Amino acid sequence: MTTDLAQERRDTTAPPKTAARVTDLVKTYGSGDTAVTALKGVSLDIAAGEFTAIMGPSGSGKSTLMHCAAGLDSVTRGSVQLGAIELTTLKEKDLTKVRRDHIGFVFQSFNLIPTLNAEENILLPLSIAGRKPDRAWYDHVIATVGLGDRLGHRPGELSGGQQQRVACARALVSRPEIIFADEPTGNLDSTSGAEVLGFLRRSVDDFGQTIVMVTHDPGAASWTDRVVFLADGRIVTELREPTPERILETMKSLDAKHVDAKVQG
Repeated sequence: MTTDLAQERRDTTAPPKTAARVTDLVKTYGSGDTAVTALKGVSLDIAAGEFTAIMGPSGSGKSTLMHCAAGLDSVTRGSVQLGAIELTTLKEKDLTKVRRDHIGFVFQSFNLIPTLNAEENILLPLSIAGRKPDRAWYDHVIATVGLGDRLGHRPGELSGGQQQRVACARALVSRPEIIFADEPTGNLDSTSGAEVLGFLRRSVDDFGQTIVMVTHDPGAASWTDRVVFLADGRIVTELREPTPERILETMKSLDAKHVDAKVQG
């Protein structure tokens, strides 16, 4: 059963809704002579019901952008909105509630609780929110990421790839309004990675899920609807209907410009 949002996406006459928006976003770390500006006036709309990848050379600001957009890091200047909610003006308690109730996360470092087994880790956000899982959806998530026989195992008893699958399932099982994923397949083999990316893709197509993924892998990014490229703290270009070849070509061009800028500096 698809959502109204998923049906709207099939109607090309319907104006796209915005799940998240950053406007004139500046993020500076440190102060004085040691200050480093990671984001330099970034503005970006994330369309609801789309799969978006953020890419760029090392140090381009892609992870910082994701952390600020997800309310995990404060901003120096600018606006961050999740739907109609302005995140930059929220108190920490309210911001924590927004992250818990509206946002899903997948991190490269897994961020699993070592004393909980896989199933308990997957269900933890729902438990904290006092919500019960949709059993049919939960079963579908578990089957898709192939964790059925590992639910009773703790993270220390799982391989890195299996831990990442637990993290993906945890983010997806509550059906958040938006999922932010940092290298979600970084510790998976190619087969398992393709399974997870395929499931993320179907979550967008069949259920109207919104996903933002930071990745360095052109193959992973090619599963998305849109790839946004950053360089030196600014958005420089984007691709629609990306292919690994087009993504790689763009990345090589950005790397070359980045090297030239360093030489000239």
